[in-house]
Amino acid sequence: MSVPPMDGTSAPPRRLVVGISGASGAVYGIRMLTALRRISVESHLVLSRSAEATIAAETDLRAADVRAMADICYPVQDVGAAIASGSFRTLGMVVAPCSIRTMGEIATGVTSTLLTRAADVALKERRPLVLMVRETPLHLGHLRTMAQLAEMGAIVAPPVPAFYARPENLEAMVDHTVGRILDLFGLDAGLVRRWGEDGGSGRGKRSPT
Repeated sequence: MSVPPMDGTSAPPRRLVVGISGASGAVYGIRMLTALRRISVESHLVLSRSAEATIAAETDLRAADVRAMADICYPVQDVGAAIASGSFRTLGMVVAPCSIRTMGEIATGVTSTLLTRAADVALKERRPLVLMVRETPLHLGHLRTMAQLAEMGAIVAPPVPAFYARPENLEAMVDHTVGRILDLFGLDAGLVRRWGEDGGSGRGKRSPT
């Protein structure tokens, strides 16, 4: 029988924590779940209460439908859940989208729900934490909070569309953004039209052979 190494070098399980807060843009979190299933990465979902209202307002889905897309889903008040512990290994966490309130809780470390507690765990364990902050315009307090989070190790990645990919519709635009976020975890769901690849621009002329 093989014995796991004791030096902490074993690869973490292919599982990603996905938080969906109440900010506009619930489609990003929803599409994230379907993309993870496509590449066989286990998704661990937590929805804020505000997210449930946003899902109903912005999509034709119910919160129950979104929960069913995840491999495992946790109640937002279950601070004793597996993802609330650093001993539960993951590839990291993405909050898609991330509201200003959620961002503020994570920055202070005063976490009131499982969503923000799980994000705090990612930071303390030095795992990737990607916050798709959805707000505009931003005042100085927002910007300072983002700077503080960056200093703490989080990646602040607002869902900004990439027009160079020539998206044909809103779904393609969302897919490209989700794909770029997954890049930050070393995951490729085949959603990105890459600059200089896939027939895109950015490539110099090849020398004749």
